[in-house]
Amino acid sequence: MEALQLLETSLPFLLLAAGLLGLMVGSFLNVVIYRLPLMMEQALYRECQECLGTPATDTGIPEHFNLLTPASRCPACGHHIRWIENIPVISFLFLRGKCAECGTAITWRYPAVETITAILSTTAALHFGYSMQLLAALVFTWAMVPLFLIDFDRQILPDTITLPLLWLGLFCSLNGIFIDSHASITGAAAGYLSLWLIYHLFRLATGKEGMGYGDFKLLGAIGAWVGWQSLPLVILFSSVVGAAIGITLILAKGRDHNQPMPFGPFLAAAGWITLLWGNDIMALYLN
Repeated sequence: MEALQLLETSLPFLLLAAGLLGLMVGSFLNVVIYRLPLMMEQALYRECQECLGTPATDTGIPEHFNLLTPASRCPACGHHIRWIENIPVISFLFLRGKCAECGTAITWRYPAVETITAILSTTAALHFGYSMQLLAALVFTWAMVPLFLIDFDRQILPDTITLPLLWLGLFCSLNGIFIDSHASITGAAAGYLSLWLIYHLFRLATGKEGMGYGDFKLLGAIGAWVGWQSLPLVILFSSVVGAAIGITLILAKGRDHNQPMPFGPFLAAAGWITLLWGNDIMALYLN
């Protein structure tokens, strides 16, 4: 009870708790980002084998492979990572970014994801304070991080994240945590249908697919959280940033303009910004 009172009355304690919780969740999100696409590939491969009636073959992925098992190991030497070696950020610094057994370099992404998740969580706590809005915003934040990076890496947006996020946004609207149910339901439908319409118009005009169905679902989920009124802001932010980064990559690195670039990361970033500051940005623009 004393801890809860401190969270409610002490902003520094609330920010510290949000940051530490963000670090721990970020460590788990690293597992989600790496394993979830492999789990999806494994499930799809087995479905194809069942449909074709072909015998199962070794895919290189353990049969019991999920977010909890097997335990984390070094990909180079198979060293079992102990809990002391898995403390967010601190273990990476203590080990100097190397495996404790074989000395193989550990990717910088692990502490980066943990740190970014902590920063985003702390920012949400600073913005919403001790409230149900903060609890919901943290869940939204922790969903955006893996969606951003999985789509960036693999060009997929897992339904196992976007669909629960959609339903949770609709559920939050029942209590008016961010918006009412009318705005939430309309936002979910408008978010999905707007990109669906753009997709088909672009396909009819060019004969190419401009985006995937995962983008429709993600914008629908974001619409359930921020409402239909804020969807133009989400689309504007994501489109402008996406176009700017795409042009920069073409000019600076000679990226092929026909090479697809994921749109999900820009939607995720724009959705998070809109959830926190969308109303302030709209009011600033209107004034």
